[in-house]
Amino acid sequence: MSIALDGLPLTTPKTGVGHYTFELAQALAECAPASEFELVYPSSSPLVTLDNNPAGHPRPGNLKLQRVPVGPLARHWWSNGLPRFIRRNRIELFHGTNYDVPLWRRCPTVLTIHDLSLVLHPQTHQKRSVRRGRRRLPLMVRTADAVIVPTESVAAEVSEHLKITRDKVFAVPEAARASFRPTDETEAAAVRRRIGVRENFLLAVGTIEPRKNLLVLISAFDALTRVQPDSDLQLVIAGGRGWLSGPLFEALEKSPVRSRILLTDYLHDDELRGLYSSCRAFVYPSIYEGFGLPPLEAMACGAPVVASGIPALIETLGTAPQFFDPQSSEELVESILRVTNEHGLRQRLIAAGISQAEKYSWERTAQATLEVYDVARKNFRDK
Repeated sequence: MSIALDGLPLTTPKTGVGHYTFELAQALAECAPASEFELVYPSSSPLVTLDNNPAGHPRPGNLKLQRVPVGPLARHWWSNGLPRFIRRNRIELFHGTNYDVPLWRRCPTVLTIHDLSLVLHPQTHQKRSVRRGRRRLPLMVRTADAVIVPTESVAAEVSEHLKITRDKVFAVPEAARASFRPTDETEAAAVRRRIGVRENFLLAVGTIEPRKNLLVLISAFDALTRVQPDSDLQLVIAGGRGWLSGPLFEALEKSPVRSRILLTDYLHDDELRGLYSSCRAFVYPSIYEGFGLPPLEAMACGAPVVASGIPALIETLGTAPQFFDPQSSEELVESILRVTNEHGLRQRLIAAGISQAEKYSWERTAQATLEVYDVARKNFRDK
């Protein structure tokens, strides 16, 4: 079988959707060696290369990267270039891994919706993104033959807000990448020295944008330093600057503890692994998520996690984190103090986190995705 996946998420520095696309494609190719998989994107986008996977295994021979030549007309990728590529290459199924599928139906299509923040939390996005999402998402879910989401909570949201039947939506959990595992202190210390991180630090990871709720985290960190004036605790925020981040940076510059807050920008997996493995606590104060990969990655590395008590995170992380109300800076302070000061609780969270992360794997994600492909083919035939 010939299957194409949207390669556009790989044309920019990989964040959540890019990692999902890459890891899923690799796992699919390994799980279905008799099928051919292609990650396709237009030549109008930057050149992409596929490295070996993080465990060092070679890329599967049945996974290819296809940069499709496009002219003036085919530069309209979703409406012209991609449908033409699908037709000419006899692609038997297309998987849109980032909210989009072609509206011209040339083959069965599967659509991944990672979350509904554009619909449910529009104030955390740029207005043009909200307008585009509200216009296109209903079209996408009606066009696709099956829809994949990462959690049951998002499945319910998609069914309710985008008005599609629940039997067309499939919750397929994601997983931490293989590179995330506990590392020894020597490696972790080398990473900290290279980045400029102290031995005693809290860690937050994610794109700097309103949904991540970092203003509450900065306020809580300020309060922590007052509660523990003799502590040398540092706050490290790892992630690129996103949209509508101006208020966060203004608050940061005015913070009395600015000198103890380090922004690192994007980090490579080996650097993140060292920080995950040696932080006093990993803090994830997001007000909305579809799945929650960063806290799961942190758990896989042995970090005790403090996380927002929101539906998707409760579903993904189980009882492993210390949950708190993301609207309450005071509750966040109390949670961090407990996790960093109570040895028994800290050790319980570390053990529970490692066990919880082990429940997920990209092989399981791929197997479940292949089952959705079968449903999509059936739905396509029945239309």
